[in-house]
Parts: sequence; C-alpha cells; structure tokens
Amino acid sequence: MLIPRTVALAVMFIPLAIAIAYTDVRYRRIPNRLVLATLIGGLIVNTVFGGWNGLLVSLGGSALAFGLMLMLHVFATMGAGDVKLFAAVGAIVGISHVLPTLMIVALTGGVLAVCKMIYARRVVTTMAGVLQFFYGLLPGHTVPRIDVPADPTFTLPYAVPICFGSVVSFFLFRA
Repeated sequence: MLIPRTVALAVMFIPLAIAIAYTDVRYRRIPNRLVLATLIGGLIVNTVFGGWNGLLVSLGGSALAFGLMLMLHVFATMGAGDVKLFAAVGAIVGISHVLPTLMIVALTGGVLAVCKMIYARRVVTTMAGVLQFFYGLLPGHTVPRIDVPADPTFTLPYAVPICFGSVVSFFLFRA
C-alpha cells in the first residue's frame, strides 16, 4: 500500500519528469524552471511529511546527488543541466536513496546508450572513444577531450535515463 508521502511525491514528480524528458529529447535542453519546480517540490513535500528531519534528508540528498554528478561533469561526460536535474531528484528521493537511484539511472543510461550506439551505427567509433578515455585515466596519461558530435542523432539526451531511472527507483525504494 502506498503511503501519503509517496503518493504526493509521485503526483508532483512524474508529470515533471515527463515534461523534462520530452524537452530534452525535443530541444536538447533541460528547462531550469522545471528543475527548480522539482527541487522545490521535493523539499516542500519531504518537509511537510517529515518536518525538519524531512527537510534535512531532502537537502542532504540534493547535495550528495549534485556532488556525484558534478564529478561526471568535470570529466565532460555529463551536462550541467543533467547535474542540476539529478540534484533535484536527490531532493525527492532523500540522502539514503541517492546511491541506489544513481545506480538505476546509470544502468538505464547504459542500456539506452548501447541501443542508441547500435541504432546510429557508431559502435566502433564510440568504443574507440571509450577506450581512449579509460587509457587516459592511467597514471602518467591525460584524459583526452572527446568532442561531442554536432549531429544530435549521435548523442543520448541524458534526462531520459535520469527521469526514467529515477521514477523506477522511486517506486522500488519508496513504495
């Protein structure tokens, strides 16, 4: 049986997740106003149902999610909009569910990326770039700056796995 907090968060988050994923697919942008609405909604709902503890759990989740995604942004593997979006998701799921949510988001993103790579017929090119990246992580080497293809059909709008994986994670760990 769903508890009221879960229902309130789902009613708030699912429509926002759909809108965010749609705009990222359609326009390759994640609107800040939708991310802000997600962040504020998560903070408010968790505070209403959990009091000060709910607010602290929500803020901690947002901070942890932001920090984890910021590390990926530093290596140019994640856009700034994706970092902000996952920070907002952290406010919804709370600090204790950020890591499991990140794992589900990463698995979802990996599956979608493999499908996109096969569909775009860029398996060899993509795998060569992945190998160059990991080779650059070895001691004494530098991580190469991999240019994002100008053609958007070759890239994956990562708000889709973030939103889908977060909704799946939300129901796995909250319901």
